[in-house]
Amino acid sequence: MTQPYTGYDRVAVVTGSDSGIGEAIAITLAEAGFDVGVTYRSDRAGAESTAEKVRAAGRRCDVRALDLTDLPRAARRMLAAGRGGRIINITSVHEHAPRVGSGAYCAAKGGLGLLTKVMAQELAAAGITVNAVAPGEIATAMTGNEDVDPHTVARPGIPVGRPGHADEVAAVVAMLAGPAAAYVTGASYVVDGGMLLMGPQAGSHLPSGEWRDG
Repeated sequence: MTQPYTGYDRVAVVTGSDSGIGEAIAITLAEAGFDVGVTYRSDRAGAESTAEKVRAAGRRCDVRALDLTDLPRAARRMLAAGRGGRIINITSVHEHAPRVGSGAYCAAKGGLGLLTKVMAQELAAAGITVNAVAPGEIATAMTGNEDVDPHTVARPGIPVGRPGHADEVAAVVAMLAGPAAAYVTGASYVVDGGMLLMGPQAGSHLPSGEWRDG
């Protein structure tokens, strides 16, 4: 018999939450009632800015530089506490689809997607669910659209017709982090405005072979 997720301590650690999608996730979880640990690799100022927004939502926040060795310890503490929990990995549409010139990135995201499924199997009995969220093009610094309203950017090749907003990714994370998602594990939630649906159509309507250059 699997162990239920009881007690439901609303505490979350969000890696890379100094900007972009991570920042949006931290703020959205705070608004959902979570205390948040904000982590960063090099942008302390960005992390502190995120922390201010978390506290403005009425939640506690701690800011720390990211040390990857902390993550296994955090997982072990979750197991030792015996109350279950949630692990939500942020992958990419390139967990599911290749992109020319991005072999290392696609391999990393694909590997994380499969690791998510293995962890889901291994941790389910402890009441810990493990899922992935796979964003498409999101208006962040990574895609060259930081501080841009995605509704003003045309993307004819995406069914929704625009890039996504980081808050739209964060909303899916918040859903998976909640107690109502207790029966969801090992899944990958694509947040891409329908981008991955366009494979055959996009392939038959490309006007040239420039895509081969990455």
